[in-house]
Amino acid sequence: MRIYVTSVLVDDQAKALDFYTDKLGFQVKHDIPLGEHRWLTVVSKEQPDGTELLLEPSSHPAVAPFKAALVADGIPATSFQVDDVDAEFERLKGLGVKFTLEPMDAGNVRMAVFDDTCGNLIQIMQITRQQP
Repeated sequence: MRIYVTSVLVDDQAKALDFYTDKLGFQVKHDIPLGEHRWLTVVSKEQPDGTELLLEPSSHPAVAPFKAALVADGIPATSFQVDDVDAEFERLKGLGVKFTLEPMDAGNVRMAVFDDTCGNLIQIMQITRQQP
């Protein structure tokens, strides 16, 4: 069994597509119109055949309070691994990405958290040392 697709709930698919491709550097894998919304997935340019991230519309009534609670508590919706958190922090900050948590060490990882402009906090993390 493998993970094929996972999702992040977004307030606006077009805005999310711009952010996730232009700022984060992902590439579109699928963009299929489905009435009012789209089956819109992106993948890492480093792993084009890897797990897809579905930019899923957050139109269900339960989503808004759920997302608001996560953001209020500072809980990221998902996490992306990077090779160098500090370098990625500087790159994204230079592109205007707003961070809610600057790079910090947390156990075996170095992490930072940013706002994806679509209602989510997203964590980037770097493994700094392997667990014994």
